[in-house]
Amino acid sequence: MSAHFAPVTRHEALDRLADRRLLRTLAYVGGAWTASDAGQSFEVTDPASGESLAWVASLGATEATRAIDAAAKAFPKWRSLLPQERSKRLRAWYELIVAAKEDLALLMTLEQGKPLAEARGEIDYAASFIEWYAEEAKRLNVESVTSHLPGAEMSVVREPLGVVGLATPWNFPSAMLTRKAAAALAAGCTVVAHPSTETPLSALALAELADLAGLPAGVFNVVTGDAATIVGTLCEDARVRALSFTGSTEIGRLIAAKCAPTMKRLVMELGGHAPMIVFADADIERAVSIAVDAKFATSGQDCLAANRIYVERPLYDRFCEAYAQRVASLKVAPGLADGAEIGPLMHDRAVAKVEAQVADALARGGRLLAGGKRHAAGRLFFEPTLLADVPDDALIMREETFGPVAAVAPFDSEDEVIARANDTEYGLVAYLVTESGARQRRVARALDYGMVAVNRVKITGAPIPFGGVKQSGLGREGSRHGLEAFTDLKYVCLDAA
Repeated sequence: MSAHFAPVTRHEALDRLADRRLLRTLAYVGGAWTASDAGQSFEVTDPASGESLAWVASLGATEATRAIDAAAKAFPKWRSLLPQERSKRLRAWYELIVAAKEDLALLMTLEQGKPLAEARGEIDYAASFIEWYAEEAKRLNVESVTSHLPGAEMSVVREPLGVVGLATPWNFPSAMLTRKAAAALAAGCTVVAHPSTETPLSALALAELADLAGLPAGVFNVVTGDAATIVGTLCEDARVRALSFTGSTEIGRLIAAKCAPTMKRLVMELGGHAPMIVFADADIERAVSIAVDAKFATSGQDCLAANRIYVERPLYDRFCEAYAQRVASLKVAPGLADGAEIGPLMHDRAVAKVEAQVADALARGGRLLAGGKRHAAGRLFFEPTLLADVPDDALIMREETFGPVAAVAPFDSEDEVIARANDTEYGLVAYLVTESGARQRRVARALDYGMVAVNRVKITGAPIPFGGVKQSGLGREGSRHGLEAFTDLKYVCLDAA
C-alpha cells in the first residue's frame, strides 16, 4: 500500500493506447473520479513481466458507504425513466465499448496476462451483455392474472430492487462486470461495483465509457480497494438489496453469511471442477480439439475449464497420445506476443498450487505426458501440462485447478463415469463428447451440472442462463432470467366492481 498514484517507470505498452482517458487510477463514485480519503493506493502490475502499470486508489468503508449513498440517491430517478430511455443509455455504452475494443483488450492483457486475441474476444463478450440487456430493458412486462375473485382485476409487475452490489473476479475483469451490471441497470437498479485488486483497470475503463455514454451520476459506481472492507460494507448495508458475486465457493459462503442479517438477494457464480467425458465412439480429432479449448483457454484460469477428462478405455491410449502432442505444441509467451496461447498465471499462489497438484498426481501413480514445471518465459509462467492415469483421490481430481494442467483417466462404463463425474461438491459445467444421439440426451440429463456442453466448447453468451448447482452457485446470469434477481414481483388486486 502506498500514497503514490503513478508507476515509478511507465510501462511502454501503455503508449499503445489510442484513448489515454481509458487509463484511470481513481475510483468512480457519484459521477466523480474519487481518491482515497487517506491517500492510499495499491499497485497493479503486469503478470508477464512484473512491471508496474499503475497505482490505483484504495478506498475504505467510508468511501464505499458514500458510493452506496450516491446509488441510493440516484435510484428513484433511474427507476422512473421509461425503459426505452434506460435502453438508449445502455446502447450508447455498448457502442462506445465496441469502438474502444483495442484499447480495452490491451489494458486487460497488461493487467490480467491473457493472450491479446482472448482479450479481444472477452471485450466482444462483455459488450454483448450490454447490447442484450439494452433490449431486455423494454420487455419487463406487466403480467395479467385471471381473476378468481368476483369484481376484481389482477396484475403482476416486476419492480427494481434498488441498490445492487457487485463483486467481480480477475480472470474475466470486463465480462463479469458487464454481465452483472447490464442486467441490474436494465431492471432499473443502481450499481456499486468492486473489481478485483489484481485487475481494476478494466473496470475503471468501463466506468469512463459509462460516463461518456451518459449514465447519470450515481447510477454506476466502481469502488476500488481492499475486498474484505468494500464487499463487507456492501454486505452489511441494508440499502444494498442484492449482491452478485463471482469467485471461489469459500468466499461465496462467507459473503452469504454476511448478507444474511439484511436478507439480501444473492446471485453467486462460484467454483467449478468440470468433467469432460469422451466416449469410444467420439471422433478423436474433434475430441482432442475440444479438450484443448475447454482446458487451456485463459491459461486454464477459468471456472469452466475441463479439469477432469475421462476417456473410455478403447480410445484412451490414442487420445492421450494425440492430446499430449497438442498440449506440448501450445505457445507459451506474454499476452502481447504474436501467437501467444498460454500466458502467465495471475500470481505466485496459482503457480504454487499447480506445482503441488502435479507433484501429488505423480506421487499417486499418474504419468507425465507433457510439461510439468515452470516455464522459462517468466516467474508466473507454467508449462502446458498433461497428466495421464490420474487416480480419483489425487488433489487435481478433487479440487478446482486454476492453471494449464489437464488430468486424464480411463473409464469402462457409462454408469461408472457418470458417478465419478458427479462425485464433487461442484456443479457448474460438464462436457460430453459422443456421436450417439441417445447417449447425448441420456448422459446430459444424468450429469448433475447447471450447464452441459455436448460435442462443443463454446456454449455461453448473453441469451443463455449461466450458472451452476450444488456448491457452484445461486441464481443465473444472462438471458431474461438474469433480470429476475434484481426485481421483485408486485401483485396488484383492483376492485373493479
